Amino acid sequence: LSKAADGYPPYNIERTVDEDGTERFLISIAVAGFGQDELEVTAEDNQLLVRGRQRDDATRQFLHRGIAARQFQRSFLLADGVVVQEATLRNGMLIIAVVRPKAEKVARRIDIRSA
Repeated sequence: LSKAADGYPPYNIERTVDEDGTERFLISIAVAGFGQDELEVTAEDNQLLVRGRQRDDATRQFLHRGIAARQFQRSFLLADGVVVQEATLRNGMLIIAVVRPKAEKVARRIDIRSA
């Protein structure tokens, strides 16, 4: 699991390992001010892409605007075998659950032919 370089929005990645060896990752992205309909999470091939786009409300008149309504795109490179389970928006945090099941070791006998 690796990420593309950029500072916005800030995020955390947590890793846990179940007793059976399954790895679980939680990607928490700080998306305060974004509604669920302004966020998009897509997984394609080995890439997880998170996009945010806020709509400007022309009816609002700001006397001071310190919270920018800026769009973002953040991508994460996923290792082989990693599956995105779900995405949840809670308390200004977009939490994406990713899992890599423990790989089953497969042994098979190779027949030897005579040439």
